[in-house]
Amino acid sequence: MIPVRTAVALLMALSLSSCGTVYHSQKVVAGATDDAKVRVVPVTSQSVLVANRSSYTPHDLPAVFRATAGMGGGLRGAGAVPEPSYTAQTRPNALATRLPPARQPQPYMIGVGDVVLLATPAGSSVEQLSGLLAAQNSRQGYTVQDDGSIAIPDVGRVSIAGLTLEEAEATLFQSLVSAQIEPTFSLEISQFNSKKVSIGGAVPTPGVVPITLTPLYLDEALAGVGGTTAENMDYTSVRLYRDGSLYQIPLEKLYASDSLQKIPLFPGDSIFVDDTYQLDQASAYFSQQIQLASYRQNARTAALSQLNTEVSLRRAQLAEARANYTAQVQFDATDRDYVYLTGEVKTQGRFPLPLGRQASLADALYEGASGLATTTADPRHIYVLRGSEDPMEFDAFTAWKLDTSNVTMLTLATRFELRPNDIVFVAEQPVARWNRLVNQLTPTILNITASAAE
Repeated sequence: MIPVRTAVALLMALSLSSCGTVYHSQKVVAGATDDAKVRVVPVTSQSVLVANRSSYTPHDLPAVFRATAGMGGGLRGAGAVPEPSYTAQTRPNALATRLPPARQPQPYMIGVGDVVLLATPAGSSVEQLSGLLAAQNSRQGYTVQDDGSIAIPDVGRVSIAGLTLEEAEATLFQSLVSAQIEPTFSLEISQFNSKKVSIGGAVPTPGVVPITLTPLYLDEALAGVGGTTAENMDYTSVRLYRDGSLYQIPLEKLYASDSLQKIPLFPGDSIFVDDTYQLDQASAYFSQQIQLASYRQNARTAALSQLNTEVSLRRAQLAEARANYTAQVQFDATDRDYVYLTGEVKTQGRFPLPLGRQASLADALYEGASGLATTTADPRHIYVLRGSEDPMEFDAFTAWKLDTSNVTMLTLATRFELRPNDIVFVAEQPVARWNRLVNQLTPTILNITASAAE
């Protein structure tokens, strides 16, 4: 039997608990009191739409975080190109012949800028390649791009620069096979843009002559620009500038010799028909072109260096501005919106609403540092307390109640949008309330029992 004194102690402890002096538990009470009017609304798919109707525009991320260090406007100009200089002319007594070293033409190598044409026979299964049949009919091919490749739909990029026509066909064959497309096609070069010879001087139409699949010879190149306009062949010479060296063939000897006319030309060669009686003028012309190109290159290099400096300064300014904003956030010196978490959460405190987007109830409940306390929280009683926006109802509150005892209801938490100054309250489980009551009663019972035993 329980001693009388122990029974009295227990009765006193229970009476204390019934009077509410032992343990007070937070809870949401619906209805109107002298202090507030509380309306409890279950969170459903329809009520979530109502809750989300309240207007709210999140604070935006500072523009400094979206800015880049790139500078608009492109590179600065190099300024005016220096005027070319001209030298005095003197009539030479005789024109010397300086022939370039013998060199055999090599097979044509496809280069950047060339246009290749893929042709397929009518009815071939390779017509599955979108654009190939159209290229056959309209004579539109594929341009070799800067990276040395062509882009074929359904096949991808195929690198053919630096290859002969036969080697390019073999490469395309393998690409078509890899793409599981019938490799029935023929390849040809429709435009030769990568390898050219420039021709100037006493010619009707100065310009460039492309090198094609067949070797280009000196007489063909001159014929391609309309021949020469020299009035006196005795004092006219054809100058060939190649690999930093200048060669000369008197025009009269050129026309009289078949072997001289068949001197092969190579990419980068420059032909100058000179009827001004001065050999040095051609050399000065090419030297001048080299100097102008060097001037432009140096100017571009300087502009790039200046641009890099400006970009570096701009990047440093952005980094400093971002660091300053981060420091303001750390010292709580910026205007931010918060939601407050209380009840059975890991850490009671405030949850900052994100910048530039909406935050959901699930974001606050499952945030790592202050999320839901799973051991003591009652999943049936999760509330979002929100005050009325009407100034005339300053004491009116809505308690949106979420019951997640059915886990599928958690999807509603991902749709429920939080608003500034919302209070997320998580009630405690009954067993947790009882444990806390017992923890508070135990010292009292022990003290009463000890006093009764004396």
